[in-house]
Amino acid sequence: MTSVEKPGKTVDEAVEAALRELGVDRSAVDIEILDEGSKGFLGILGAKQARVRVTVTDSVDQKVEKATLFLGRLFEKMGVDPQIECEPGKEGLVYLRLSGDRMGMIIGRRGQTLDAIQYLTNLVANQGGGVRARIVLDAEGYREKRAETLRGVAERLAEKVKRQGRKAALEPMSALERRVVHMALADDDRVETRSEGDEPYRRVVIVPKK
Repeated sequence: MTSVEKPGKTVDEAVEAALRELGVDRSAVDIEILDEGSKGFLGILGAKQARVRVTVTDSVDQKVEKATLFLGRLFEKMGVDPQIECEPGKEGLVYLRLSGDRMGMIIGRRGQTLDAIQYLTNLVANQGGGVRARIVLDAEGYREKRAETLRGVAERLAEKVKRQGRKAALEPMSALERRVVHMALADDDRVETRSEGDEPYRRVVIVPKK
């Protein structure tokens, strides 16, 4: 667990300094008063600062549990009952994989419903600050199937860019999907990729290298 010790003229001042450094609020921490401090004679002589130790208690596991509870309530309202399996991924990602009947309702057109649910899940899980959980929601392997499709589209469009010498843009997509395209063409020494536009219309543009 992450913790810091901070001094202050008062206990509250020391706590606020620690919360600012940790980037969390009081609901996500334990507070230990190491020294209440003293004002000293006339508030000057012998004055002693307060000192506290503030420890972040809200872990990624707790946030994933919060996310799972939220999804359970949401899916109940949607009239679906998928199984939810948690799987740690690379770069600190946590995958919540869904399986069961009527997954098409959860995925939606081009994964738009799945992306919206994932966005809400991350908002709920990360309320209150503390360590951030980066949750990726998947349903029946949709993410990998979509990634394979995007890699194919990116490679074909890159070949077109190389032939014509003009840039080309893909359709707007989520940050997760844009990253798939960037990674797919990262080793191509004849084109480069960049993201352009504002959410939710941000897209990847493939341009020839000069």
